[in-house]
Amino acid sequence: MSQPQIQYHLSRFNTSASKLSQCPEDSGAEVAFAGRSNAGKSSAINTLTNAKLARTSKTPGRTQLINFFDTNVEGARIVDLPGYGYAKVPIAMKVHWQKHLDDYLQNRDCLKGVVLMVDIRHPLKEFDQMMIQWCQQANMPLHILLTKADKLKKGPAQNAVLKLKRDLDAKNNPLISIQSFSALKKNGVEQLRDRLNNWLLEEASGDSEE
Repeated sequence: MSQPQIQYHLSRFNTSASKLSQCPEDSGAEVAFAGRSNAGKSSAINTLTNAKLARTSKTPGRTQLINFFDTNVEGARIVDLPGYGYAKVPIAMKVHWQKHLDDYLQNRDCLKGVVLMVDIRHPLKEFDQMMIQWCQQANMPLHILLTKADKLKKGPAQNAVLKLKRDLDAKNNPLISIQSFSALKKNGVEQLRDRLNNWLLEEASGDSEE
């Protein structure tokens, strides 16, 4: 029997959770998308799936829940984590987000990899560093999307990827991969899909929908 193929355009909303106990059953395989509130996370998910699955807003920080999306392959899910770092969000809410985000990252057994969105035009921020450090400590595969690559010319965009690879010593760390990405131009979508397939199809099983 041939392995099922993920058709990302068939992805559909499953549920939202404000804490770990509300998440779907901890089985199958999940890939979580993380990023600061203005890093282009929702746009990346919507470009990947060719659908408006993730909410985009002119006011960053509106996504306060962990949102789960089922793909057409049984047990394979995409997870949209709360955006983080928006200054106008109350401190108490930031603390709440951080606690439940940490619970999910530390205790979700079916989590197979994290995709971290970083604006290609800016250096790593505190949240980005925190996510990278957590993934390294947990031996969690990490794929960094340098988003909004259309804002730079091709040469500077390639240089930004190479610089981050050097800074994180990605050459000697098989758990870290980095690419440029543009939701606007749809550049890098196939590379992202290939990475997700490697993670999600390892353990998820089931028949794909026609």
